[in-house]
Amino acid sequence: MSDSAPLTSIEADGLLRIRASGAWTATRAGEIERELSQLLPLPQDAGDVVIDMAAVSGFDTFGAWLLERFRREVEGGGKQWRIEGMSPANRTLLEEMANVNLGGGTRTGTPPPWPPVSFARALGREVSTFLAMTGALIAATGRLALRPRSFRLTSTVHQFDRVAWQAVPIILMITFLIGVIIAQQGFFQFRRFGADLYVVNMIGFLIMREMGVLLVAIMVAGRTGSSYTAELGSMKMREEIDALRTMGFDPVEVLILPRILVLIVALPALAFIGSMAALAGAGVIAVTYAGMSHELYILQLREAITFDYLWVGMIKAPFIGAVIGIIACNEGLQVAGSAASLGEHTTRSVVKSIFMIIMLDGLFALFFSAIGM
Repeated sequence: MSDSAPLTSIEADGLLRIRASGAWTATRAGEIERELSQLLPLPQDAGDVVIDMAAVSGFDTFGAWLLERFRREVEGGGKQWRIEGMSPANRTLLEEMANVNLGGGTRTGTPPPWPPVSFARALGREVSTFLAMTGALIAATGRLALRPRSFRLTSTVHQFDRVAWQAVPIILMITFLIGVIIAQQGFFQFRRFGADLYVVNMIGFLIMREMGVLLVAIMVAGRTGSSYTAELGSMKMREEIDALRTMGFDPVEVLILPRILVLIVALPALAFIGSMAALAGAGVIAVTYAGMSHELYILQLREAITFDYLWVGMIKAPFIGAVIGIIACNEGLQVAGSAASLGEHTTRSVVKSIFMIIMLDGLFALFFSAIGM
């Protein structure tokens, strides 16, 4: 540590020039604070302040805090100030300290808005961001239609393998178990009324029309949606997306469009596979728990399930897949340069996706009920 005085000051050319030296760190914080205090308050006839930081050998948050506090005192006295000779890293630290302390001191200004107003503003921002991403995707799809050779087949196939093929085992297992649980509880309750046979109708209706797509979509939102957000967020943090733009590539066309196209195609297939697994799980319970023959179970299921049930269930899947992809990619692009931001946006991606899945499913249910399906 340098033993020289941390501050020397001289008035020249109508300016108060302050030369800083040595280590502006925690070990000398007390000494630096005393010397800065001796300069305040500045005389009325003193000129603006220029601080030369070229000779500073060390600079940490203590030094940044003291310098930021001195700046506020100077500007509070009606003087201007500027810093010379500060390294970019130290200047960044000083700017961060200024941002952190923006709310310091006596708080004045307008009170926080009424909670419903805050909610409406936040909702408006979310809708605006969602629509902006949707518009960018439509534009990228249009360019792709005009230039089919620019379609990134390798990336799309890779994403399809990750999103669809690798997800099949976990979806089979979970939906099978869900089918087991629904069937067991159904037979347990309906047996009191001697209506075991109608449990099969309930299972077929519930799984093929609603639960199959809903369960698989929620699993895809947690598995694939979070993965998309984390991948794009990591690329944003490493400035890879900026590098793509610099090289003349559109990140929406290169990174986002293949992922969303895969979700639109894969989710109906995964929903169908999951529904079949749930029906198989229910069949196991029908045979082992309810004592129903497998022939009777299949016959009753065939009578209970119509093509309309399958169509109503599957038609929702592409729309839900698109919404999951848009939300996940949008959250990934909003990640800032920290691990905390990445975790926050990944969580928001999953929560928003699940909320939108349930809301879309409800809207489709109302629509199909209104048209008599």
